[in-house]
Amino acid sequence: MPPESSGRPPAGATVTLERALSKLGLASRADARRLIEAGRVAVDGGVTTDPLKAVVPERVHVTVDGRHREPPAPLTIALHKPRGVVTTASDPEGRPTIYDLLDGLDTRVIPVGRLDLATSGLLLLTTDTQFADWLTDPRSHVPKVYLVTVRGRVSEDDVARLMSGVESRGERLAAAEVVLRKASAKESHLVVTLTEGRNREVRRLFLAVGHEVTRLRRVQIGGLAIGDLAPRAWRVVEPGELQRAFPGYRRRRAASVGLR
Repeated sequence: MPPESSGRPPAGATVTLERALSKLGLASRADARRLIEAGRVAVDGGVTTDPLKAVVPERVHVTVDGRHREPPAPLTIALHKPRGVVTTASDPEGRPTIYDLLDGLDTRVIPVGRLDLATSGLLLLTTDTQFADWLTDPRSHVPKVYLVTVRGRVSEDDVARLMSGVESRGERLAAAEVVLRKASAKESHLVVTLTEGRNREVRRLFLAVGHEVTRLRRVQIGGLAIGDLAPRAWRVVEPGELQRAFPGYRRRRAASVGLR
């Protein structure tokens, strides 16, 4: 499976003009298309009515009705996702989604990566697509820390294999760090740190060494810990805190784009 991904193009990539307005947080895709087709959008001084015009959002100057402004300040929130909640906007099976938990938030945010249905813990949501792209890029090597409970006794040999690497579905998986806290014939408790974020990586790692994960909770991303944030609760991550938690991230200056 591919690494954890948001499905968004990386910063600096060519996208359609309608997606560029959305990527910069200035309009929904539908609103952007409407504005463009009405002849209200200019790119580098030239009016265009083609929503599919190819642009690089970080490198163009876009105006609407001749006016421009800086994009709104990014917003990032930390959510304690409980088990049984899906990381999507809607669910065909009617299961609760993370957006059902965001009472009082009137800003559209997108999840940074995912936690599967049975996994709980820290999930970040943001309006900053550049930050989301950087955080989910395996090349950023952002550590993610999980508390893991598995069936059976995990041995020191198992720990060594988890860190040296195992094969799973044609992929080589390896944990950055594994700390064995408790082991018994019934179950074992561990702290696992990953830096790549591949699909269901923790569960696949332990299956490869013969153990089924029965409980999985993410407690830290980079330098940001879940702390005492209660299940189902969320909070705003202030810019200074975000900078301290992710010192490797430097936000590129967005294009000067504006809406009336």
